[in-house]
Amino acid sequence: MSLSKKRKVDTECRVFQEKWSSSYLFTELNGKAVCLVCSQHVAVLKEYNLRRHYVSLHADKYDNFQGQRRREKVNELLAGLKKQQSVFTHSRDISDAAVKASYLIANEIAVASKPFSEGEFVKTCMMKAAEIVCPEKRQAFANISLTRNTVADRISDLSVDLDSQLKQKVKSFIGFSVAIDESTDITDVAQLAIFIRGVDDTLTITEEFVELVPMTDTTTAADIFTALVGALDRVGVDWSRAVSLATDGAPSMIGKKAGVVTKFREKVQSANGGRDFWTFHCILHQEALCCKSLKMDNVMKVVIQTVNFIRSRSLNHRQFDSLLREKDHIYGLPYHTEVRWLSRGAVLRRFFDLREEIEQFMEEKGKPVLEFHSAEWMQDLAFMVDVTEHLNNLNKQLQGRNKVVTQYYDSIRSFKLKLSLWETQLAGGDAAHFPCLKNVCATQHVADMKRFKDKITALLREFEQRFQIFGELEKDFNVFCSPFTVNPTDLPVSIQLEIIDL
Repeated sequence: MSLSKKRKVDTECRVFQEKWSSSYLFTELNGKAVCLVCSQHVAVLKEYNLRRHYVSLHADKYDNFQGQRRREKVNELLAGLKKQQSVFTHSRDISDAAVKASYLIANEIAVASKPFSEGEFVKTCMMKAAEIVCPEKRQAFANISLTRNTVADRISDLSVDLDSQLKQKVKSFIGFSVAIDESTDITDVAQLAIFIRGVDDTLTITEEFVELVPMTDTTTAADIFTALVGALDRVGVDWSRAVSLATDGAPSMIGKKAGVVTKFREKVQSANGGRDFWTFHCILHQEALCCKSLKMDNVMKVVIQTVNFIRSRSLNHRQFDSLLREKDHIYGLPYHTEVRWLSRGAVLRRFFDLREEIEQFMEEKGKPVLEFHSAEWMQDLAFMVDVTEHLNNLNKQLQGRNKVVTQYYDSIRSFKLKLSLWETQLAGGDAAHFPCLKNVCATQHVADMKRFKDKITALLREFEQRFQIFGELEKDFNVFCSPFTVNPTDLPVSIQLEIIDL
């Protein structure tokens, strides 16, 4: 028995013919025949199907249209169909724009760390503005959904999308470094923040936040290491391409036998065949620790006690602010916050600038600050103001994204050169780069600059000790900092000839 082959519609090369528009009131839309009268679709482009639809549903009404009248009627029906399609397209465009606006606003809410419920407040503000600026567009703004649940969903979608982009980007890394920091939040839950920075074969640098891992139980080195490895495995890193790890310097992080750094290095070197792997203590954190080496507690104790007396009592605070307004001072006296590294410099600077007003106010309150009458203490205060201002400027230089380690190295090296200069100048009694100290010494007897020189010497020694790893990497840094002057013999064999050609 012979088997007949099944017919396939897509092999019969059926094409819509223009004459069918006039004969049966049909047009072609997206590869299908669409009736101009009732907008029904005919799946197969076959004349018999179109004719049967026309005869059974529309012939009685439209057979009377012949010649020019029929052509005009067809054009009218075609125009009506196009207008209907444009309305649907416009509505779809408006809807897409509203959804896009919803995502953009949700992203801004997340970046600003605002509550999800802020979306409804934002929408209320937009509606009020639209009523005044563009009343005809009010409905377009009304279509933007910004309820609390919608904002939460939008942010969740954005998070998933960013996570997928990071996973794709990680696959292209030819080398990457990791930075971690463990801190406790206001609910007493330890949070492990993980960041990654990688470079691809086009030397494009990507720096991204990977995950914030809550440590609900203990925070031993093993716990932190497990959480770190799990987060990096989730994004699909190639462990053989890890080059460095930066930590906050806690004992559980840098322990030589079982610290996170040791475990991480062992895992990386087992994957890369034992190549070099560098570990760093957070550069900003080390700079802040260097500041503590000044140890001028005789100044800070008096400043903090005086500031707390003024700020911690509401009446004192109001009266002091009133005194400042009488003397045309705009800014008041801030609190000192130990965990905020720039706080000490700001408090000292304001305390020094308002020293006359503070002295007057404290005497009126029966709490005179006797140190204001000590020339030596005032010189110490002025020195602290100047040196902390220099340190704060360094701290600000070290902050910010998209910086490479050679930039940090340049900033630290230049500051150490400044310390050496100040050490020499203070030893000779020159306070040229310490304007507050110079000002105080001009109104009082000449200060003993040797004790300030000793402070600078101790600070320089602290920088040398904490940033000694930079000295070990100096030859490697020179390739990036000054490739035209670097000694080729100090470089790997694979790039020596290329450097010489430069």
